[in-house]
Amino acid sequence: MKQIRAIIIDDEEDGREALHMATKYCPEIEVADICGSALAGLNAIEEKKPDLVFLDIQMPHMSGFEMLQQLESIDFQVIFVTAFDQYAIKAIKFSALDYLLKPVDIDELQAAVKKIFVADTNDPIDYQLQALYKNVSQNKGMLRKFAVPTLEGLLFLNVEEIIYCEAERNYTTLYLRNQRKQVVSKSLGDFEELLSGSGFYRIHHSFLVNMDHIQEYVKGDGGYVKLTDGHHADVSRRKKEQFLKQLQLF
Repeated sequence: MKQIRAIIIDDEEDGREALHMATKYCPEIEVADICGSALAGLNAIEEKKPDLVFLDIQMPHMSGFEMLQQLESIDFQVIFVTAFDQYAIKAIKFSALDYLLKPVDIDELQAAVKKIFVADTNDPIDYQLQALYKNVSQNKGMLRKFAVPTLEGLLFLNVEEIIYCEAERNYTTLYLRNQRKQVVSKSLGDFEELLSGSGFYRIHHSFLVNMDHIQEYVKGDGGYVKLTDGHHADVSRRKKEQFLKQLQLF
């Protein structure tokens, strides 16, 4: 079994010790260093050349995000570790990166480690982190930069490029500007959760629409919307009343 050299960076001693103990259940992980600050983490990364960094987000003086921005290049994988911070978690998900919630669950740790190293090691983590930094800099407004996993790797989109999303069984088709589209192996429910708060609304069990791309609502039993790319999308009777309330806000 290939050994994975890892560094743990967390300003809280309890958090460091708990995560270190949890890594005992991941025999492929060799913990090369444990650091109590972002500055110590920077030095350890330079010296130990890790394959993986477990990085706390909320640290005094320099956050985990800010620490990564100090590095000229990043040739290791990152799993963020955080107490519950909905905005930070959403920014991480938008960037197709991984995270663990404190206190760390062993099953979730094992799954995160397995997932991150089953992925192609040539995945563009630099681009993922740039998307993350852009989203974090939004000052808790709507997230804008979006990483979509594809068969070839990752497709980076600005959220405003997505006109609507359509369910296709366990897949979702994203309809984009300039008549482009992309099939993604995530459910529409996944996108509904991820894009909540970013101007999207689930108008039907099959459709999640970008409210900025609605040109017209046409009345009917549930009615339907006309979108900027020329497509129509049905509004379900169950969603109609709440959708019309949402529409008045845009």
